[in-house]
This record gives sequence, structure tokens and C-alpha cells, in this order.
Amino acid sequence: MSNVAVIGSQWGDEGKGKVVDWLSERADVVVRFQGGHNAGHTLVVDGVTYKLSLLPSGVVRKDKISIIGNGVVIDPQALLKEIANVQALGVKISPDNLRIAENACLILPVHPKLDAANEALLGSGKIGTTGRGIGPAYEDKIARRAVRLCDLTDEDLLRNKVSNMLRHHNVLLEASNIEPMTVDEIVNPLLEIAPQLLAFSTPVWLLLQQFRAEGKRILYEGAQGVMLDVDYGTYPFVTSSNTLAGAATLGSGSGLSSIGYVLGITKAYTTRVGSGPFPTELENDVGEMLGQRGHEFGTVTGRKRRCGWFDAVLVRQAAKLAGIRGIALTKVDVLDGFKEIKICTGYKHGDTIYDYLPASQKIQAEVEPIYETIEGWSGSTQGARSWAELPAQAIKYIRRIEELIECPVALLSTSPKREDTILVRDPFADI
Repeated sequence: MSNVAVIGSQWGDEGKGKVVDWLSERADVVVRFQGGHNAGHTLVVDGVTYKLSLLPSGVVRKDKISIIGNGVVIDPQALLKEIANVQALGVKISPDNLRIAENACLILPVHPKLDAANEALLGSGKIGTTGRGIGPAYEDKIARRAVRLCDLTDEDLLRNKVSNMLRHHNVLLEASNIEPMTVDEIVNPLLEIAPQLLAFSTPVWLLLQQFRAEGKRILYEGAQGVMLDVDYGTYPFVTSSNTLAGAATLGSGSGLSSIGYVLGITKAYTTRVGSGPFPTELENDVGEMLGQRGHEFGTVTGRKRRCGWFDAVLVRQAAKLAGIRGIALTKVDVLDGFKEIKICTGYKHGDTIYDYLPASQKIQAEVEPIYETIEGWSGSTQGARSWAELPAQAIKYIRRIEELIECPVALLSTSPKREDTILVRDPFADI
């Protein structure tokens, strides 16, 4: 059971790409198990920056097998473009090192149109999606009208499925004054690229079973974060899939006993993209400073991220929900130079004090953070590769976070570079 699942413990954008890339050196196989090309993972390797959305972060390493599981919704054109972009940077990608689940559902050109229509209907209450069709694609999956990768092998079946899908969706498009789509508009381009896509198609669940039998180490890579989970996040301002570690088994076809360690990637402060509640958000100069120092812009969309102090309540809740055994703390260096740093230790709503975030949408929007203030540090943590290089107050801040979230730090990331990582506990060895 020497397998590790990596998930975000906040609202995504915690720095999973670098950590997964760092851990992939210890793994044989890296698996993406949910989300779509709304996720963005940035890696900096030997001075080269790789921006990945669908491809697992391990793809930039030689002799590793990357897998896109059935829990991922795939935009075929976006995937092929991403493969071409990564190959242009010198990374070889072929069916020898990339496999895609044959039962993965596809994002089709109608889905972004539906995304736009739905957001327009919501007006000021919009979710703030990336507009890439991920939500509508998951809706089709649940409604049993999705097109799957394996369907590209049968043109008649493909046309029937798309026809059925459009009978449903064109009604909304027409009502929203958006041009409806035809079967040919969707099917003909798909048939042109089908051979390229089908070259990677395989029964992933069977392949992973084989890898486990051979004793290979498997790293499961999640997208987004726990607080964007469709069940346990800040609903309805969430993503369209389950982001907890348990989704790794469903989204890849692995058994429940397959995961031995859950690592939660955790930013040393808090950020969020899009709409929704954010108790510790700082709409002031401090929030702007965090954003500028942390380069807080979305990898996929370029959207500016909202910034705030570390919310220990949210991360503790995420750790309990997802079974996180250790965290990888990222971007501590962004806090260098602050005289004071605040940590949220609870919420106040009227006369009620909460030590968790209630499910009520109204309460989530109205809670006020209860802060604890910690002395900052003047020294630099950037690029540190050992505890001895960290300022004493930075260590104190890290230890206090561990106490409040009731979970230890397993790794500490001090810059986007792969090598600027302090290992406290090796997730693969601590199983």
C-alpha cells in the first residue's frame, strides 16, 4: 500500500503541481483522477516553466507513466494542444508514458456554450466558473448522455449520442439567444482527431491493478481543493466533482485499500478564485501585497486571485474530511517581512462561535473570522532547504499552524523550484 494521494486542502491553487512533481521522483506512476482543464499546475524544472492542465505533473519526468483517469472530463482539442505545447519544450509524450481511461467522458464544443448560458442566467449570483464546459460535461455524465473516449471507435454510436445530447441542450441555447449546434459540427472534428486520442486509450483500472501487483508506487494527483468539493465545499460555489482523496479510487478504478497516505497541499495564507464565501479575505493593501508577492493569478485563466490570512478552521476541516495525514506547506516565503501575521482560529456569527464552517450558504457568507496574531520575521525563507536556514519566528508560525489544524507538516516548499523543498516526513516512507 505504498501509494500516495495528493489533494488541495483549501480552494485550490495551493501549489500541487510542484509538490506532485517533486514526489513523482519517488513514484513509478502518476494518476490524475478528477477535474478538467480548469485546473492549472505550474512546474519550474531546470529553469523551464511547464503549465499543465490535463496532463499529470509526472509527465515531465523520464521513465514515469502518467495516467488520466475516468474521473477526469477531457476536452480533446485542449488535451492535444497541451501535449503539443509540452513536447515543444522537449518532453516526449507517447502511449508508452501516457494512458487515458477508455471510459473518461469528453468535453464537447457545446459545453462551453452551456457554461456561458448558465452563468448569464445566474447574473450577480454566478459561480465564477472558468467557462470551459467542465460543469456541463459532468452534468451530462450524471444524466447518462455523455460521450466517452471509447465511443470514438463507433461513428454510428457517436452520432446517436451527440444527437441525443443536442436535443436536450439546444433548447437552452436557443432560449439564451446562442446559436444551437448541429451533430456534424461536433462529430466531424472528433472523427478527425479520434486516431490520435484512441492511441492513448486503455482500461486504466486494469492497468493500475497490474501495476499494484508489480509493486509499483502510484501517486494520485487531485485538482482544485477540498473546499471546492461538490458535497463538502462552499456549495454552490464549488467545482463539479469530488475533490477529496476518496475520489482517487473512484476516478481511477483503484480499490479502497489502494491509498496509504493522503498529503494535503496547503498555502501559508489563503487564496480563492471566482465567487463564493471567503471569511479571511483582505480587501486592502495587505491583500494586494500577498497577491503581488505570491504572483496570485490563475495558471489557466490568468484571473486575479482573492487573498487573505491563513484560515486554520478551513484546513482543519479539510484534513478531517479527506483523511489528510500530513500537509505540504507552500509559499511561506511570501510572508517574509510582515511585522505581524494573523491566523483565523474560529468564526463568529451573531452570538454564536463556530470552530468549523457550517454548511449554510447564508452563514458562510456572513461569518466573521476570529484572529490570533503572531509576530512576523524579518529574515528570508525563500529557497531554504533545511530547518536551520529558516528564521526562528517562521518556524514558530509553522508549528502553530500544525497545532491549530491538528496535522503535521510533511514537506515545506520555499520557492517554485523543485529543489527548494524541505522534507520532514517522506509520504511514501511514512505509510
